[in-house]
This record gives sequence, C-alpha cells and structure tokens, in this order.
Amino acid sequence: MYQYDEIDQRLVDDRVAQFRDQVKRRLSDDLSEEEFRPLRLQNGLYLQRHAYMLRVAIPYGLFNSKQLRTLAHIANKYDRGYGHFTTRQNIQFNWLSLENTPEILADLAKVQMHAIQTSGNCIRNITSDPFAGVAGDEIVDPRVVCELLRQWSTLHPEFAYLPRKFKIAVCASKEDRAIVAAHDVGLYLYKNESGELRADVLVGGGMGRTPILGVVIKRDLPWQELPNYLSAVLRVYNRFGRRDNMYKARIKILVKALGPEEFARQVESEYEHWVDGNSTFTNAEWTRVAQFFTKPAYKNLNALSSKDILEQATSADQQAFARWLDRNVKSHQVPGYASVVLSLKPHGTVAPGDVTTEQMLAIADLADQYSFGEIRATHEQNLVLADVEQSSLYSLWQSARQQSLALPNIGYLTDIIACPGGDFCSLANAKSIPIANDIQKRFDDLDYLHDLGDISLNISGCMNSCGHHHVGNIGILGVDKDGQEWYQVTLGGEQGLNAAIGKVIGPSFFAEDMPDVISKVIDVYVEKREPTEKFVDTVHRIGIAPFKERVYAEVKRA
Repeated sequence: MYQYDEIDQRLVDDRVAQFRDQVKRRLSDDLSEEEFRPLRLQNGLYLQRHAYMLRVAIPYGLFNSKQLRTLAHIANKYDRGYGHFTTRQNIQFNWLSLENTPEILADLAKVQMHAIQTSGNCIRNITSDPFAGVAGDEIVDPRVVCELLRQWSTLHPEFAYLPRKFKIAVCASKEDRAIVAAHDVGLYLYKNESGELRADVLVGGGMGRTPILGVVIKRDLPWQELPNYLSAVLRVYNRFGRRDNMYKARIKILVKALGPEEFARQVESEYEHWVDGNSTFTNAEWTRVAQFFTKPAYKNLNALSSKDILEQATSADQQAFARWLDRNVKSHQVPGYASVVLSLKPHGTVAPGDVTTEQMLAIADLADQYSFGEIRATHEQNLVLADVEQSSLYSLWQSARQQSLALPNIGYLTDIIACPGGDFCSLANAKSIPIANDIQKRFDDLDYLHDLGDISLNISGCMNSCGHHHVGNIGILGVDKDGQEWYQVTLGGEQGLNAAIGKVIGPSFFAEDMPDVISKVIDVYVEKREPTEKFVDTVHRIGIAPFKERVYAEVKRA
C-alpha cells in the first residue's frame, strides 16, 4: 500500500498543528461555533446529536494492521470502545470530546492517516473495489489510479469549495463492486486492444433526495488525461452548479437540468483548455506510485479443492465451516490463496459496521498472521483479508469465530447496510440501528437465509441516503411525520453493472411493523420466484404490485 513521503507527512503534520490552534481558540471562545464550523468540517469533525463525531479517511478502503491498532487505541482511549465503518470505506468515532480531537489527529498522523476531506463541499474519499489487485474478474488493478487521483484531489485549491460534496468511485473488474453509477463521477478502467489503459467516465449519479444513476459522457479516455478531464468536469460544475439551494446543489441536478448531451458539450469545451496540460499524469508518476502496489511475497502453492479445504475441519465443525467457505471466502488470482470477508453484522446485537477495540486488535493480529498485514474496508461495511492461504482458512475461521467475525451471512438478507441514524446523527429523521437489529433477529436462521439466497437490504435514517437505501434490493428510509418515526419501503434497487433505483411500494410504516413488512415481502418472493431466481430478478419480473398488495393487506397499522 502507498507510503507517505516527506511532503505527505509534512502536509498532515501541519494540518494537525493548525487544527490544534483552532480548537484552542474555540475552547477559549475566541472563535464562535459559526466561525469554527467550517474549520472543523475541513478536518472531518461533525457535531452530532450527543457528541462530536470524527470521520477518518481510509483511501479506497486499504489500510494495514499498524493503522488498525491505532484506530483501536483511539476507540479505547477517546471513544466508547468501538468504531463504525461506513459505506464510503471510512471509519467514524461517535463519542468524542472537542478537547481530545487534536491528539486524535496527531495519533493518526503518526501512522499516515488523517481526516482531511471526509466532510465539506470538496472531493471526498475516493472509493473502489475492496478486492482490488486480487479479484479473479479484475481487468486491471485500479489502486494506482485511485492513489494518483487522491494525491491530485487532496487540498486542491480550486475544488475545495464546490457547490456541494463530490464523490468519485473507480471500478476495474467485470463485476462492479463500487456502485460506480451512483456517484458524482464514476470511472470504469480497462485496457484497449493495444493494451493501453483507458477510462469511461460517468457523471451525474447520486442518491439522497433525488436518486439518479450517472451517464457516460466520455469513453476511451487515456489514463494520463484523468486529472485534466475531471478538472473540466469540476469547473463546469463550479461555474453552473446551484449554490442557492443545498438540496439542488449536487452535480446530478446540473446534469439533469442541462441534459447529459449539453453537459458533455460544456465539459468538452472546457477540456480543450486542459488537454495535455501541466496536470497530466506521467509515466514517471505512475512508476513512483506503482512501486507501492506490487504483489506481496506469495508462495508457490497448488490450488486446493473445496473438499481438500473442508477436510481441515473436525467433523463437528464441518457444516458451519462449509457455510462460511460458501459465503465469506472469495476466489483469488493466485493459486493456493483466497480472500476472506469478516462479517461485522452479528444478528441483532450491534449496529451494522461497528467493530470493538478488542475486535480491531484481533483483526490486526489476523492480518499479520494470515494476510501480509493488510485489511480492506468494503462498501457493505465489512472487512476483508485479501491474501489468505487456502491451507490456513480453517485456522483463520476458528479465530474469527471467537471474535464474532465469522457469521456466514455475506450477501444474505441480514448482511444489512445501515447508517448510524437517529441514535447519533443530528440530520436523521429516524433510527436505523434498531430496525436493522429487529430484522436480523426475525431472520436469525442460516438455513432459511441460504434458501432465500442473495438479497441486499439497506437502511437510511434520512433522505441523505448514507445507508444507500435506493440501491438495496429492499430499501428502508426513515421519515418524520408529525414528530413520529416512520419507515418507507422501496423494492428493486440494485448495485453493480445493472444498477437500479428501487421503487416506493406505498405509504410508510411504524417502526414496530418493519419486521412484519419484510416478512411479507419475503413471503411473496418465496411464492412467486422461479427456480434459481434471485429476489431482485423476481421483483423486476413481476413488479412491485404483488408485494404491495400483500403487505398492506396483512400489516394492520400500515
């Protein structure tokens, strides 16, 4: 993974010193909260419902065991013994005091981490495939491009005060594991017939109040031109994006207002002034960054069959181990290796994405022992050990199970994505965590989950859609009605290359009704599905009407 040079470290250290002085002035009332707000947001610090929340950047989801141990230290010393992994591959601490935040940033800086551009109207943390560099369906490794873009965008003076926040996702595999179409800018990387690295550029995607999927406005862009073309996109957005209404300030609204063709024309006109300019990525820059993304010291191993791997387990463990192999273990480019997903979704006990100090320390140890000391955060709020020897899978599973990290529910209904919601967030209309927990408890049956197959369920506590409910096969949105918490349900959302926005089935429900609502939805699927048909395919085939009819007929208080 990328290692800071002297310039990187100086930048982060200087930011810590600057923020230390700003906090000191705020605590002495030399700065008002109104004056301090933009300064703290530049450092990822939010004032939430009960305390300050710090969002720490994990660029494209890649970090190491030393960094995770520092995060565990922060959770233990300054928070309440846990952290929360988000859908943007970052981690948040929800119970901080303002006085301690400079020390936290100083601790982060010692392990080459920071909270820069995790908030504010700027280019946010760039996200990508958590299996980058190891996925069997990978076309090219996107991490060098992600890092080059991170360095280009960090504290870029022209794009530090955009009309609204700006999110970029990068995909370079046959399966889109980054929801590229749901971002302000999405990049699909590939190689042309001559072996040259190219990008297709999508613009205007996003969720929130007005969910829209991005459209391709540029094809076959040379990788060297990415900063130039993206600068053109951002300049058009900076010039014409709305600043009078924050709810209509995202680039998706501008693209919709102008139309994709006119927006693309405006970008091309601006791009003429940037093409081959000083910002162009060079082969020398590629070489400088690529040295940090070479393959680890893999052993020369033979690939093991599923039977060979299962034979490692005792007879008492074989059924549970087999389930875990089926759901949590993914194929690898190198024979004899696999990638492992550690589930942060124990049924009905914690918020999806939460991880305790003890678990962080254990995962750091597992990463050192089994996966070259590296960890990846996923969009789905789980963690990945990307480079595990197949012969070590049983030993790893035993250790992960002791830490409640081995639930074999990856991709199942209970692998719920959820924002912190009204329990923490001052913007939320309703709680997310209790709804997730109640649904997980209702479906706490691995045999039944296996029969249902792949179903994504995403929950957001407000229209900002931090839980990405719009692209969940089942989406749940918390809404406020006369001071009460209600929940709206959508069906048919989907991420990946066939990304789709879910459709609202009707009026919202009380919190206590939600397990029954989901049960009725699932009942219809079980009755109507064709053999081997996934839930989302059934919804697309029969429409939402049968689900709507069943739910509103049988959930009495809907």
